[in-house]
Amino acid sequence: MRRAVMAISYLLMQTDLLKNLTQILPEHLRGESAEAAVGLALIFLISALVHLFIRVWIIRLLTRFDEKTDSEWYDIILRHKLPQRALFMIPLVIIYNGLELVPQFNEDLTSFILRVTAALMILVGARVFDAFLSSMHSLYLLRPDAHLTPIKSYIQLGKVIVYVLAGFFIISSLADKSPWYFLSGIGAVMAIILLLFRDTLLSLVASVQLTSNDLIRVGDWIDMPQFGADGDVIDIALNTVRVQNWDKTITVIPTHKFLEHSFRNWRGMQESGGRRVMRSLKIDISTVRFLTFNEIQTLKKSHLLSKYMDEKMKEIGEYNEKHLKGYTSTLTNGRWLTNIGTFRRYVIEYLKKNPNARQDMTMLVRQLEPTETGLPIQIYFFANTTVWAEYEGIQSDVFDHLLAIAPEFGLKIFQQPSGNDFRGLKIHEG
Repeated sequence: MRRAVMAISYLLMQTDLLKNLTQILPEHLRGESAEAAVGLALIFLISALVHLFIRVWIIRLLTRFDEKTDSEWYDIILRHKLPQRALFMIPLVIIYNGLELVPQFNEDLTSFILRVTAALMILVGARVFDAFLSSMHSLYLLRPDAHLTPIKSYIQLGKVIVYVLAGFFIISSLADKSPWYFLSGIGAVMAIILLLFRDTLLSLVASVQLTSNDLIRVGDWIDMPQFGADGDVIDIALNTVRVQNWDKTITVIPTHKFLEHSFRNWRGMQESGGRRVMRSLKIDISTVRFLTFNEIQTLKKSHLLSKYMDEKMKEIGEYNEKHLKGYTSTLTNGRWLTNIGTFRRYVIEYLKKNPNARQDMTMLVRQLEPTETGLPIQIYFFANTTVWAEYEGIQSDVFDHLLAIAPEFGLKIFQQPSGNDFRGLKIHEG
């Protein structure tokens, strides 16, 4: 490229073209530097024509070639404008090298134009490297395991470093000083830099720890109530993490806040294939009692309880025969089935036969401490899905059944009295 530019410039300067063009100018403009000014104008004209040719023809040609090829990497680099930005370096190279061959021109003006051109070349080079990093990131995202180790924060850090260095070189080029001249005084402004880039530095450290320790990935369901975030992670950047909540709103959280505050990641639940159900039924304590003989005979007909009832009655009969010793009429002297205990056993058997409950995970039914709202019976098991809608359907089906079946055991679900209850009571008293 340099040789071609030099050759064109040499031909221009060695022919009578510049002299002929100078003669076209008005007589009062034909000064000592007229020929050099015409040469400078020609250099800029050639650069402008090359720029126009690149924009109108070359870039269109690249776009048409992309339409005819199925190459993903070519589509990516074109989408991020990597070749387009690189091609715009050519007009600047023409100006930079052509100015050196313009004869008898003002040295200060030439030096100024060269410095500005060099600064523009550095800026274009930084933008080319920016596009290169973006292309590498997009190509990395094509990998099936890309979501396991997000690198967007590192890519953004690389861009920050590139533009900071480019800024130093641009300033040094415009000031016609060595870059080391400005870098040597960096210590004096370090406090200002730390103040300006405080969040960036904190976020950098947080990004490294989050990704290296695999604390968070794109696609993870996280819960961070301090910031009102409850949904899927859709983007992990250098400074921010974006979370799409279940109501489709977006919460933007500074990356370094993940090290300052606790958050819940539901990835383990999703990878296990089962989601926990932990809910309690509040039983009216006044309905807890022993079962009658007729109720026992009725419950024996249930395929879920028949085996349990036979075994339990046999065990109770052997115990009472051994310990009652003639005091059979007193319940405190022996054992008997309670409706609450039989109900708990029924729930366990029901869950074991439920195809939507994971049998390889924890499953239990237990009593919690009685409260003023009744006796809590906690049902704890895992649904065999992590899909939210399916999970809610399974949970609802289970408790629909249990709420409906509780009266068969002589149990009532506790409920705070409502206005209708008090109204009915008043009518009854009247």
